[in-house]
Amino acid sequence: MSLGKPNFDGIVGESEKIKEVFSLIEKILDNNSTILILGESGTGKELVAKAIHYNSSRSDKPLIPVNCGAIPEDLLESELFGHEKGSFTGAIKTRIGRFELANGGTIFLDEIGDMSPTLQVKLLRVLQEQEFERVGGMKPLKVDVRVIAATHRDLEKAVESNRFREDLYYRLNVIPISIPPLRERKSDIPLLINHFLSKCNRIKNRNVEGFSDKTMECLREYRWPGNVRELENIVERVVILKGTGIVQPADLPEKVRKGNGAAVTLHTDDEKLIIPDDTAVDVAPPVDIPDSGIDLNKLMEDFENRLIMEALKKSEWNKARAAELLGIKRTTLIEKLKKKGIGRLSEI
Repeated sequence: MSLGKPNFDGIVGESEKIKEVFSLIEKILDNNSTILILGESGTGKELVAKAIHYNSSRSDKPLIPVNCGAIPEDLLESELFGHEKGSFTGAIKTRIGRFELANGGTIFLDEIGDMSPTLQVKLLRVLQEQEFERVGGMKPLKVDVRVIAATHRDLEKAVESNRFREDLYYRLNVIPISIPPLRERKSDIPLLINHFLSKCNRIKNRNVEGFSDKTMECLREYRWPGNVRELENIVERVVILKGTGIVQPADLPEKVRKGNGAAVTLHTDDEKLIIPDDTAVDVAPPVDIPDSGIDLNKLMEDFENRLIMEALKKSEWNKARAAELLGIKRTTLIEKLKKKGIGRLSEI
């Protein structure tokens, strides 16, 4: 099948980093290789999966998404592979699984890093043999499915710690695509804002005209831990509450306005402390204070926030482990998270 120019509808951006993603997608449309999409939560991994599928020779067949982290482990096997009637209590009839539904098309396995070791073995077989059995079944079922997997986790570290099978990792990681976080493509923020603004005005029946220059500056300076999804949520919130007119900084959530502090680079003679977002911050004097001065309280709060985020990332959001890394009690960390309003989107 001859494929025309790809349509990246929904993926907005003109930065070099997002252009690299577009270029890579174009190169892999005409094959059936397994793809592993890597990126932080909220970067648009599912949009990339959709772009790959709907611009491929399988576009007239189903794209079946499965969030492996949202479905309980004891139900996920049945969701993926289906089950036979009577195979377990409550199985009153045969059920077709997601792999069968995706036959001829694509299955998108989101948050693959959350899959249990038992299911990892069964998924490996599907990738190797293109066949599986339903739960309670004995007959192998053949399928023709392209697998696109995605995760926000570091699977190489998961392999090293025996939490993810090495053989499955290499089967999935045939063609990796890394989606840049929003903080690495800030030139795309105005384009994304205008895209979401137009969408929200239409859907929510509002008439917000745009964002002031100062508001845009606040949004560009904010660190965007929730990435594009967080930006879309904030635009939707502002449009609903504002209704009409031009969005001003006062219309933004407090955390976004506070995230607009002046950047200060601190150096030591022999080392730097690397904390989230590859931001270098000094661990000892001397320091260079700009002529305009600094906000010490703001700087200290930012430093603490970044250390907390680094501990949470290293511990994969295990709060007990994060507290141990920070040398504080778990209850103290939880109190700080509540006070600062820090949390994953699923917890907000």
